[in-house]
Amino acid sequence: MNAQKPALRLLIVDDEAPARRRLRELLADCASVLPVDVVGEAGNGLDALRLLDGQPADVVLADIRMPSMGGIELARHLQQLPEPPAIIFTTAYGDFAIQAFEANAVDYLLKPVRAERLVNGLRKARALQAAAMADLSQVAGARAHLSIVERGKIVLIPVNEVIYLKAELKYVTVRTCDREYLIEESLTRLEREHAERFVRIHRNCLVARAHLAGFEKASAQSDKEDTAGHWVAVLKGLDETLPVSRRHIHVLRDFKP
Repeated sequence: MNAQKPALRLLIVDDEAPARRRLRELLADCASVLPVDVVGEAGNGLDALRLLDGQPADVVLADIRMPSMGGIELARHLQQLPEPPAIIFTTAYGDFAIQAFEANAVDYLLKPVRAERLVNGLRKARALQAAAMADLSQVAGARAHLSIVERGKIVLIPVNEVIYLKAELKYVTVRTCDREYLIEESLTRLEREHAERFVRIHRNCLVARAHLAGFEKASAQSDKEDTAGHWVAVLKGLDETLPVSRRHIHVLRDFKP
């Protein structure tokens, strides 16, 4: 019956070549039980996303701790896809948020990986749904990137390039020096995740501390409700200004250039 099912397309992501080789050997040993097709290997999450742009996969076997981008952040970006691959985490650390992963129906393999455990994990991955990944933000640290999907591909937005985040209806506008992006995320959750990087100046706006040049009185033409004496935030690298609400007037006092 296994022969009638298509082989699982699998991407291996680990920064250690011996670990990737070990997984390939185990997968070859398991081929008669559960056929898989290894479509590629990557040494970190960034490289994995580049590979997946041109080569879809059903399952991603991802190490948790890797340079540039680890497995948890990779998983969160992959959930932007209409049909995200299932993710199985591999780790050498038995206490690395394993209970949280289990609660979200995300499997993990403890290194050194055993063949039986690998097969069981891959079988579970066939039925894994994207909803199981929804609470990863609760166990992961702050992302280095935000992401959107454009023309079917994941576009990464480095958080350190973001000037401000502005909530508009159900979207958040992400502004960099070069352009704007629209993401479907909660501004409150983004504020909580990146509390050290952004400061709230309005109920619908967060500004990157590193891109905040100062504050000034708004001109008469800029007169709007819910501004603190018509104060606006001045931004580095942009000509536009952003209103500061009465509720957040304290940011003027706390600002240090």
